[in-house]
Amino acid sequence: MLGHFLKAAIAAATVTGSVVVDSGSRRDVAPVKNVVLVHGAYADGSSYAKVIPLLRAHGLTVTAVQNPLTSLADDVAATRRAIAMQDGPVILVGHSSAGMVITEAGNDPKVVGLVYISAIVPDDGQSASEALKGYPPTPGLAEQKADAGGYLRLTWKGVDEDFVPDIPPAERAMVFATQGDWNSTFLSEKITTAAWKTKPSWSIIVNDRMVPPEHERAAAARIKATTTVLASGHVPMLSHPAAVAAVIIDASARAAHD
Repeated sequence: MLGHFLKAAIAAATVTGSVVVDSGSRRDVAPVKNVVLVHGAYADGSSYAKVIPLLRAHGLTVTAVQNPLTSLADDVAATRRAIAMQDGPVILVGHSSAGMVITEAGNDPKVVGLVYISAIVPDDGQSASEALKGYPPTPGLAEQKADAGGYLRLTWKGVDEDFVPDIPPAERAMVFATQGDWNSTFLSEKITTAAWKTKPSWSIIVNDRMVPPEHERAAAARIKATTTVLASGHVPMLSHPAAVAAVIIDASARAAHD
């Protein structure tokens, strides 16, 4: 999947349909050079393949975590290992279920800013199921099918209509073929302390059919995130890479650090 998208990254990267709502001005600081990208359910690090060259062209050092998707604890551990390898302050980015991961792993002292992309954003002591409680179910929920071991996969309909409806058919087929099995126990595992309470946050909200968009909007307001609204499906890194890169670059330029 990574090689498939790299060439298209620059040619396809155009910002469309975006609205930015700034939560407040921040003082000028030296840019953060290290970016750690964390993927969510049914994906891998190559879900950022169109964004990575744009960040690198801006002079940023980029690491895409390969989460095992076996549990929240395992994904957090993989992310912490990636953070530990960085040589300075870090902008930590999480897509979808990885909003849970970065909310926990983001307590690492190296992390100076959090970027949430169409993400689940928990509060202290919450699981993903608890964070989403009370919001209307999305169409994609019905297309997540469990095997005998409790690992979830998306149906073709779920990928085509709900997960990545706004990328070309050949790319949708690639996403379907390469999706990772996601352990459903993730949904009941709880974080400890929410990192967004002490770290500046950025949020990208989309026309989502996987995570309830109502949750995305409410969470962005609750955590006082600098917010970007995109006319995008659930995976804007593939359909709107330049807009996603712009948010990460903004975070790297404005997150305060020592």
